Amino acid sequence: MPPYEAPANQFPVNHSPLNQASANEDAGTSTVPSDPVRSARWLTLAVCLMAGTALRLAYLASKPFWFDECFSVELVRIDWRNFLHLLWWREANMSLYYLLLRAWLGITPIYGQSEFFIRSLSVAIAVATLPAIYWIARLLYDRRVALITAALFSANAYSVRYAQEARSYSLFLLLATVSSGFLIAWIRKPVRRNLACYVLASILAVYAHFYALLLVVAHWIVLRSFGRPDLGPGFDGTTLAAQMRHTWKIIGIAVLPLLVFVAKTGAGPIRWISRPGPHDMLEFFEHLSGSNSWPLLAIYALACIMALVQPGIKFWKRDQTWEAWRTRFLFVWLIFPVALTVLLSVIRPVFLDRYMIFCLPPLLILAAAGLSRLRQSWMLAAALTLMLFLSLQGVSYIYGHDFDSERDGSAAAANFILDHMQAGDGVIFHIAEARVPYEFFRSVRAGENTAIPAFSRSLGPEILFPRHGLGLDYRDFTGKPTADFLRSAALSHQRLWIFLIDNGPPGNPDPTTMMLTQTLPELIPNLQRWQFPRVEVRLYSK
Repeated sequence: MPPYEAPANQFPVNHSPLNQASANEDAGTSTVPSDPVRSARWLTLAVCLMAGTALRLAYLASKPFWFDECFSVELVRIDWRNFLHLLWWREANMSLYYLLLRAWLGITPIYGQSEFFIRSLSVAIAVATLPAIYWIARLLYDRRVALITAALFSANAYSVRYAQEARSYSLFLLLATVSSGFLIAWIRKPVRRNLACYVLASILAVYAHFYALLLVVAHWIVLRSFGRPDLGPGFDGTTLAAQMRHTWKIIGIAVLPLLVFVAKTGAGPIRWISRPGPHDMLEFFEHLSGSNSWPLLAIYALACIMALVQPGIKFWKRDQTWEAWRTRFLFVWLIFPVALTVLLSVIRPVFLDRYMIFCLPPLLILAAAGLSRLRQSWMLAAALTLMLFLSLQGVSYIYGHDFDSERDGSAAAANFILDHMQAGDGVIFHIAEARVPYEFFRSVRAGENTAIPAFSRSLGPEILFPRHGLGLDYRDFTGKPTADFLRSAALSHQRLWIFLIDNGPPGNPDPTTMMLTQTLPELIPNLQRWQFPRVEVRLYSK
């Protein structure tokens, strides 16, 4: 790791305590780095960026698309009227990502069929997050800590996992990092531009994922509870407090449509989340550190403790020094969102691992700050090498597995139906949303067949439910078939395919599955079943 220098002076007052502290940290080193040192730093950052990019692109299409990814793609493929209606009706939470994905797939319809190309948007966003994390670590500490943070992020399996998924989590992580970075930049240099960028990044983060509001609340807690760091003469805390109150009002007004959406829909969209237990929390922090076992987490914990417990810094008291304030900021950012969602889950489960991905930057920065306190260079090199080795093991694991849940077998199930259908067959989805992955894989098959136009809706059995037109309609994303509808379909078709997804554990099916099981055999007695992960396919025939 190359030597480092004091942060460049960003304050109008040359002898502020922050600048003096930075100078003290680098006592005995030149304040102006030599060209070789500067080149070594940029080379190290470039290596981290290239390694991070390679790790996120490797095996990008190796895992099959699952329901959530198919939902993202099919949502953005529908026409603008249905798209906007569906956003407001049930999918406003990740609206910013859907808009970006819609533009991304519009670049070229040919590449838009490729699972690699679809997921590459998340990769591009994740790669952009590395310099953002370097930047905020540089603002909080110095270049040494920033480079260690960049190295840890480049090999972090949790980031790789969600960089390889066509969902909003990479975008959420990037915007949360940028939001926090501009808040720190504004605190260090309170100019209008930094504050405006903080407002914009925070608003966009909320539209990338509603849980970004937890980050804004964490920012409020830090400034409300611990005040602002003592940055020397010329730092008007009263004026800055008034500006922050105005800032949070602007953010609140800007995200009001999303708040109305959440109030309108309630907890319905996340009613499937289970209540977390102690084991779930341990697994979450293991995954956040980038592994599926405890050794890497233990090293991260020790490094974070080294960053939090420093001689002369009163972390738990109202110590207004920059050194104490920045550790409080990172600690609240890391712990508060997790603690609050776990506490609320006692009433209604709202904690989910991937919703907490925005807590990754403070973990990495605190760990890097702790490692930087190792006095001997060989100790730092050994500790960082071990952490990167364990992180790469985690990356290798997630190329073939998922940290959080098993992927559904909708790809295999949809292709099975398309491979074994006969003329005159019909297909019914036991819940409307089950049509979404089927449509995605049907469009892939149509695109691969040169005799059939891409995105053809004529490939496969006739879709009986849900169906409101030739293509997907916003009404096709919700609803369940009724017993009367099933009887009507059975009278007009010799064979009916039934596509069931997440329909309950064996022996305890959901009500719709029970209704299907009781109704169809009355008119179509012959039944065959095939089981895929979280998906069941049935064929009723006369």
